[in-house]
Amino acid sequence: MNPVELIIKKRNGINLSEKEIEFFINGFLSGEIPDYQMSAFLMSIYFRGMTSEETVALTKIMLYSGEVLDLSLIHGKKVDKHSTGGVGDKTSLVIAPIASAAGVVVPMISGRGLGHTGGTLDKLESIPGFRTNLSKEEFLNVIEKIGVCLIGQTKEIAPADKKIYALRDVTGTVESIPLICASIMSKKLAEGINGLVLDVKTGNGAFMKTLEDSENLAKNLKDIAEAFGVKTIAYITNMNQPLGNFVGNWLEVYESVKILKNEVHNELTELCHILAGTMIYLGEKAPSVDEGIRLSKKLIENGKAYQKFLEIVESQSGDISYIENLEKYPEPKFKLEVKATRRGFLNKINSFEIGMLGIELGAGRMKYTDTIDPKAGFIFYKKIGNEIKSGDIIAEIRTDKENHEYFINKFLNAIEITDDKPLDEPLIFKTI
Repeated sequence: MNPVELIIKKRNGINLSEKEIEFFINGFLSGEIPDYQMSAFLMSIYFRGMTSEETVALTKIMLYSGEVLDLSLIHGKKVDKHSTGGVGDKTSLVIAPIASAAGVVVPMISGRGLGHTGGTLDKLESIPGFRTNLSKEEFLNVIEKIGVCLIGQTKEIAPADKKIYALRDVTGTVESIPLICASIMSKKLAEGINGLVLDVKTGNGAFMKTLEDSENLAKNLKDIAEAFGVKTIAYITNMNQPLGNFVGNWLEVYESVKILKNEVHNELTELCHILAGTMIYLGEKAPSVDEGIRLSKKLIENGKAYQKFLEIVESQSGDISYIENLEKYPEPKFKLEVKATRRGFLNKINSFEIGMLGIELGAGRMKYTDTIDPKAGFIFYKKIGNEIKSGDIIAEIRTDKENHEYFINKFLNAIEITDDKPLDEPLIFKTI
């Protein structure tokens, strides 16, 4: 086969066989096909798309470019959750211990934040000592011991995805749905899971801005998972405002622990119970999703989910004293109050702008080499639909940086206060 001929074939909208895709991916992984030819190949996929058969073939080739974990000796169904990313989305920190406390095995491979969205690994690593870079052997040992482990992608898992993603990120091909699906599912399927819950975000703080695009992505992800025998349920969820009241790495750990201790009840809590309940159902620890949700709530109320979170932290070398005493954590240098300049109703929060402002505060990174300040972020005292008087505190900005007036003005420019109360939007737009 000839790489140029395959690039031209895909460029002209002709479907590729599994053998042809395999030749190209394996050639790139071995170094025989250079970056510039892979870049052209990715761009041809971006513009021409892929059939479901091609996408399944691409996923399979990327999946088997590395190791697939064998968890067959560990008793119980293995279930994971994948979110497409958003602002304030810390559901993994809550639902992994809940599902595990219910008896579901949870092998969770997570990612870092890049751009305006936060990453589960960065949040967990804000806990002093917490290790996410476990080896495959350590990962399996922790799962065998406590039934749950949260790590980053290891060098053994889907190496083709790791190499291709780095190129997608710098060639403007990240948004391609076939490439997104193959990237996500090659990592998830490598976990050796039986079930998967998908949380596909839609709205101004999501990767997919429209309901139509989000639904298309969810259906493609579900079809691929089920082609590999993984039972999957997808939710299209609202990302038109940050999820919960805390945004920023340690701040999101703080809110997650408060939920696990049954001290916070908001839309984040509700979504966590739905996602955890679905994991419990797919893990065959409840006869229905509704029963799974009921069990999820019970595991919060009786303290078992919180105890499981402590086990996770301890088993991955984290200092549990910071979880048991949340106020022990270092404070930021500055806490800036954002006050309303008029009365009315909070009508809009541009989550993308809030996420980008968070990066400027130190809460995120624009490139992998950037250093994160785990203390930086926001606490929201008002959310969309809340009535506001002039001078009310809408949010608190936390940072060690000194551009105070700039930060406050940028925050105010990311929100909208109107005379009329906005219509309520659902938390979940659709279940697939």
